[in-house]
Amino acid sequence: MSEYVGIIDESQGTWGVRIPDLPGCYGAGDSAEAALRDAASAAREWIVYQETAGVARPKARTAGDILASGEIDVGGGEAAVLIPVLIDEGRTVRANLTFDAGLLGAIDAAANERGLTRSAFLASAAREKISARR
Repeated sequence: MSEYVGIIDESQGTWGVRIPDLPGCYGAGDSAEAALRDAASAAREWIVYQETAGVARPKARTAGDILASGEIDVGGGEAAVLIPVLIDEGRTVRANLTFDAGLLGAIDAAANERGLTRSAFLASAAREKISARR
C-alpha cells in the first residue's frame, strides 16, 4: 500500500481533495470523510489507468516536501491529509481465517444479499476499512 499526500479544503459545504503527485486526480464529498474516501478511490483508479497505459506510478512525496513547496494554502483553509492507495496485484492468495460462528453467519448473509462471495465481500470490506483509516 502506498500513501499520497492530498490537499483538502471546504467551500460552500462541499469538501474537495486534490492529490498533487497525481495530476488531475481529485476527490469530493459532502463531508471531509466522504471526500477522503472518494480521493482514495480516484487515486487507485488513476494509478491503475496510468499503469495500464505503460506509465510508471509517480513517487509519493512526503507531507513535508509538499508543505515546503508552497502548494498548500494553509491561510486559505487547506490542510495536508494522507490518502491510502491499495492496488491489487492481480493474483489471489488463499488465507485461513477464524471467525465467531455468529459473525461468519452475518458475513455470509450480507455477502449473499449483495450477490457476492464471502471472499469478495471480505476483500471489499477490508478495502473500505483501510481507505477510511485516516
